[in-house]
Amino acid sequence: MGINYTVSVKKLVKKFGDFTAVDGLTFNVKDGEIFGLLGPNGAGKTTTIKMLTTILPSTSGNAEVAGYDMKKDQNNVRKNIGIIFQDPSLDDDLTGKENLEFHAILYKIPKERREKKIAEVLKLVELEDKADTVVRFYSGGMKRRLEIARGLVHEPKILFLDEPTVGLDPQTRRHIWEYIKKLNVISKTTIILTTHYIEEADYLCDRVAIVDHGKLIQLDTPKALKDKLGGDVISIETKDAVAVEEAFKGQRWVKHISKREGVIDLTVMEGEKRIPEIVIAAEKRKVGVGSISLRKPSLEDVFIHFTGKTIREEEGSSIDAMRAHRRAWTSRR
Repeated sequence: MGINYTVSVKKLVKKFGDFTAVDGLTFNVKDGEIFGLLGPNGAGKTTTIKMLTTILPSTSGNAEVAGYDMKKDQNNVRKNIGIIFQDPSLDDDLTGKENLEFHAILYKIPKERREKKIAEVLKLVELEDKADTVVRFYSGGMKRRLEIARGLVHEPKILFLDEPTVGLDPQTRRHIWEYIKKLNVISKTTIILTTHYIEEADYLCDRVAIVDHGKLIQLDTPKALKDKLGGDVISIETKDAVAVEEAFKGQRWVKHISKREGVIDLTVMEGEKRIPEIVIAAEKRKVGVGSISLRKPSLEDVFIHFTGKTIREEEGSSIDAMRAHRRAWTSRR
């Protein structure tokens, strides 16, 4: 049996004037999986979601969403998707239940089915006891859960979550992760989410597409992506980064070296055995080492390996460049 794809994206491009926000993305999303677009702010993740949900027209390329052409059959695409945006979009003057009812009416769900479905989704996100509470009295986490419930009222095949936990505290973020996992299992809904949180992508996603400057860098399961690096990561904090890099560049047991501010990362096999050798080599060369740490590779290491920068370093440069190009593009229109 072949794999069922809920979303198929082919050479998708979005330009704002001379700035390319999305640069030839091609990927498929399997039916029922949690699929993540991971990358810094300004990498093109939200722009991609906006094209797939028919909010923005693409410059070139195309996609099938829930079996429908996103350009030729936008109405059917919209009927089969739910969207939760980064910015809150609830009506704070309505109760939780009233927010869901308003959404259900927009989708023309019959009253008898509407009431049953609203009760179901409120139970799913554990907000039954807050159904009649005005939303302005909800916490940030409760509002996010209500938005997830609203996105499920019309039983979409695909739920798009754009940075679902941005701005939430770590404990609330973890709770939202659990709700996302639960709804994926219970409702079998395909979920596509964007995030710049490494831990979020690693914990939630069946597969992760790493995106940077609008391009697809890597795509695989979190485990497979980390396995591509192989071995362990030894991080050396030093003020003599160039000297440390030179000291280990020719070593056979060093698979990869990457630099970031004040830190050298060595990808090695049997890392615990290499730490004494690193200390001895540093002493011989009289290189100052502040600290040495050993860990298994993370998705952050994968991003560094393929881009040469951390996601945090990329955030500022990417989003500033995007904003500058958008301002220039807008001023010319």
